[in-house]
Amino acid sequence: MKFRPYAWMPRPLTWLARVVTVLVVLALALAGAGVWAVRASFPQLSGELKVEGLSGKVTVYRDKTGVPHIYADSPEDLFLAQGYVHAQDRFFEMDFRRHVTAGRLSEMFGPSTLVEDKVIRTMGWRRIAEQELPTLSEQTRRYLDAYAKGVNSWMGRHKGSFGRSLEYGVLLLTNSGYEPEPWTPADSVSWLKAMAWDLRSNLSEEIGRALAASRLPRERVEQLWPGYPFDAHQPIVTRGSVTDRGFDQKEEPRGGVTQPDTAPDPAALTRAAGAVRAVPSLTGDPRGGRGIGSNSWVVGGRHTASGKPLLSNDPHLAPNMPSVWYQAGLHCRTKSAQCPFDVTGFTFSGLPGVIIGHNDRIAWGFTNLGPDVADLYLERVRDDSYLFMGEWRPLTTRVEKIEVAGGEPVMLRVRDTMHGPIISDVLQDAKDALPGTAKIFKEQAEAVALKWTALEPGRTADAIFELDAAQDWQGFRAAAAKFEVPSQNLIYADVEGNIGYQAPGRIPVRTRGDGTWPVPGWTGEYSWQAAVPFDELPSLYNPPEGYIVTANNAVIDPERYPHMLTKDWAYGYRSQRILDRLGAELKKGKVDAATMGAVQQDTDNGFARFLVPRLTALKVAGGAAEALEPLRSWDGSQEMESGAAAYFNAVWRHLLVETFDDDLPEGAWPSGGDRWFEVVRVMLDRADDPFWDDTRTPQKETRDDMLRRAMAMAYDELTERLGPDVGAWRWGDLHTLELTSQTFGSSGIAPVEWLFNRGPFPVPGSDDAVNAAGWDVQEDYTVNWLPSMRMVVDLSDLDRSQWINLTGASGHAFHDNYWDQAPLWASGRTTPMLAREESIRKAATHTLVLTP
Repeated sequence: MKFRPYAWMPRPLTWLARVVTVLVVLALALAGAGVWAVRASFPQLSGELKVEGLSGKVTVYRDKTGVPHIYADSPEDLFLAQGYVHAQDRFFEMDFRRHVTAGRLSEMFGPSTLVEDKVIRTMGWRRIAEQELPTLSEQTRRYLDAYAKGVNSWMGRHKGSFGRSLEYGVLLLTNSGYEPEPWTPADSVSWLKAMAWDLRSNLSEEIGRALAASRLPRERVEQLWPGYPFDAHQPIVTRGSVTDRGFDQKEEPRGGVTQPDTAPDPAALTRAAGAVRAVPSLTGDPRGGRGIGSNSWVVGGRHTASGKPLLSNDPHLAPNMPSVWYQAGLHCRTKSAQCPFDVTGFTFSGLPGVIIGHNDRIAWGFTNLGPDVADLYLERVRDDSYLFMGEWRPLTTRVEKIEVAGGEPVMLRVRDTMHGPIISDVLQDAKDALPGTAKIFKEQAEAVALKWTALEPGRTADAIFELDAAQDWQGFRAAAAKFEVPSQNLIYADVEGNIGYQAPGRIPVRTRGDGTWPVPGWTGEYSWQAAVPFDELPSLYNPPEGYIVTANNAVIDPERYPHMLTKDWAYGYRSQRILDRLGAELKKGKVDAATMGAVQQDTDNGFARFLVPRLTALKVAGGAAEALEPLRSWDGSQEMESGAAAYFNAVWRHLLVETFDDDLPEGAWPSGGDRWFEVVRVMLDRADDPFWDDTRTPQKETRDDMLRRAMAMAYDELTERLGPDVGAWRWGDLHTLELTSQTFGSSGIAPVEWLFNRGPFPVPGSDDAVNAAGWDVQEDYTVNWLPSMRMVVDLSDLDRSQWINLTGASGHAFHDNYWDQAPLWASGRTTPMLAREESIRKAATHTLVLTP
């Protein structure tokens, strides 16, 4: 099923609701009352404010982009002020997020969000967060409490719907009785579950294999998930091995462990797939995790003009309005053991601390490591029991009460096995698809359970504060050891000149199987034994080449590493392009921050060098021949002005759709990404591969037939959309970004969408370019995942660091900082990422003093 993010409004609305909504919106836009309604929630940015709970004065400086730098004398005051400032700019977003993570969207938006609520309640994100709280350090709990006090101080000062944000005013039209609750630490910790879900590794691939196998034999399914091309694309870690001392970079390679795998016939999993994909993606890819990516790399001082490291990061996530990130600085006026923070970077509204950034000594960045941390178990269920190793065990059950705006509460019965919650219960008709059994096991499965590391209490909240305060490599690794979910590639640099990489996370060790297929739960053969010890996870410190690159590529060749992390990496097209670009730049001399930024903007299509020669070697007639000419001299770059990029990507789109859709169920259709680069690259050398044949036609098609068809269809499409003049085609006219509000932006009511959405913007790049602005080949060329922010940290002078957010600091529509960074982001520009107090004060356009 295709999920339309947050299209919560009932469709079609009654004509009365339409008329009332349009009249109200017109009144807001045209009358003086509209000006008041829009501006009523704008925050106070200058002067003095009394804030309940503070023990001393706090100063908040904001520059012209609205980014706050907060100065306090104690950590508690610092995080209390962060909660207040987050609420000033983003409270509706925070309130919305906590309803998502608690499975309570229907309280705000009515019955149209029941599917999402049921799935999240079944997994129990909020329950796990509440279980985590008492396991966190006493210090972390103090910081979470202080943050909640800051949010609640803001709530106490801002009453009424329009006093909080324009969204609450619009919400009055459908849910006039809604009133936000006080903020709690569990609201903050729950957000970590949303992060983990959006970055959940290969669960979507596991489902995709299962769905594909309902139509194809196993060997053809495996062809669609080829092995990582280690011979062409370098992994992150190229040396070292696990020894009795942990992961030792000096050890010689040793053979990996081959794990047996068996695959069920997965037709019964179709409804479970629908349940998994029904969960909203707050930070990630709306295609269900298949497009998630990120880039990060660090260059040591011997390769830089300043002699100190440079660190770059640009996480690829879904485009939200406002952006998922919130820039901020958190500074203790006098840094000490009691108040150790002097950190600047990207935060999540609703969560204290800085997630990605730098402090006065070190810098760090994230990309998704993507280990296999979730498995689907086929379960045999009878009445209130499930089968395990010949014994019928009682299911664990509970009843969840889901409140529904404008309707009666819905009671949801949740069932759990030892492997986790039964997610196939979530959709009403799930059982209709489950009687099919795995042929290989010769037994019938009645349910599908999800086992996932994030459904166990963890310590990631502790890790955030320890990262923010870390002063060296040892402190950084100690913090990384607690960063359990989601598992990330962490890169590191410090002012002393050191660089490093650490793979953290709770990664399971399986008794049997490799996690690529759903497995039977009743045999007991596929249990999780333990987690890979942190000291045995891949790591690098000051590697001899002097730089480290991560872009969701393979971490390490399994021939030198005994633990199975995953088989479902990105295929290394982005990471290898970054390595190649860095290598070329270093041959010219030393690199600087401008070089790092230029690499972030690289738009090269890594697959063009394989496909273009095949296309230009063919004889084609008519308009396709004219469109083909620019490809003969095309360098593979995908800038907004490029006509060749427009035609190439249109050919790629139609090639995937025409080649694979006929062989696969809809849930397994190609959407894009470098996995399909690798699938087609191999097929290009096999002109009669069965996938080339269109099973819908009586004749047998070959590779060249499908290439010609794709070229002709691409020409016809672009002629219709961009006109008959091939020379006037531009990639940016197709490849555009719409910044859409998470809630009201998909309402289907144009005046409401006008209030909150912005764009479109033409955007360069494409799937798995370094400047990775992804799109879905099944839809069109509209961007649906992208670099959600960009950052380059200069460890020689932190004030020379650069950053950019996708939208802006404010979550208030029509505020100056609502989307002021978007045009800069779209054109590849950045703003200063200041760190020194003197520079911050000088750049400040507003100063707010918070007092007890």
